[in-house]
Amino acid sequence: MAHIVNFSEAAFIALHGMVIVAKSNEMVNVVKIAETLNSSKHHVAKVMQRLVKDGYLHSHRGPTGGFTIRKAAGEISLLDLYESIEGKIEIGDCPLDHPICPFDRCIFNNVTRKLTVEFVEYMRNETLDKYI
Repeated sequence: MAHIVNFSEAAFIALHGMVIVAKSNEMVNVVKIAETLNSSKHHVAKVMQRLVKDGYLHSHRGPTGGFTIRKAAGEISLLDLYESIEGKIEIGDCPLDHPICPFDRCIFNNVTRKLTVEFVEYMRNETLDKYI
């Protein structure tokens, strides 16, 4: 089945994992996040470490370790997290980044640009505190 919008598993883990950590009043470990999201603990660990590196989480080692949120939930947008994993979203006119269209008029009528702008605005305005 085709989907117009697809999220990578890494982006899914980042967004949902951050909500799990932000909701908790104590440290949350990789195993708990992986079980909750039904994902590989190795993939969860890799994604969460990326969020640590980018300053969204604190990582605590050891058998009782885990993750805690580093900033206030209201200061972290879904766009911040998405771009931390996937890279900066570029808004362009052509979905294939062609500089010159072979047609007189874009067959997509720039709908991909409009959808990208709407997606970025939505993700920028949604902050973690709305999901706690």
